[in-house]
Amino acid sequence: MFETLKNLLVEELQLNPDDITMESDLANDLGVNSIELADMIMICEDKFGVEIKDEDIFKFVNVGDVVKFLEENATQQ
Repeated sequence: MFETLKNLLVEELQLNPDDITMESDLANDLGVNSIELADMIMICEDKFGVEIKDEDIFKFVNVGDVVKFLEENATQQ
């Protein structure tokens, strides 16, 4: 799941793959802004067949948080 999400971040947000680890902070380390986060959420919902509620988004501090959520909730990978 991590590699799939990492590839998505690289492709969609043009992030450097070397910067992306499970511990990477989405905002502080990767520079993901609120618009990019919203885009990432929509792409994850489509790609993984999951609904991500607003209250869940606030829990996404680092890449590992997103991976954990997707592993627990995704219907397709």
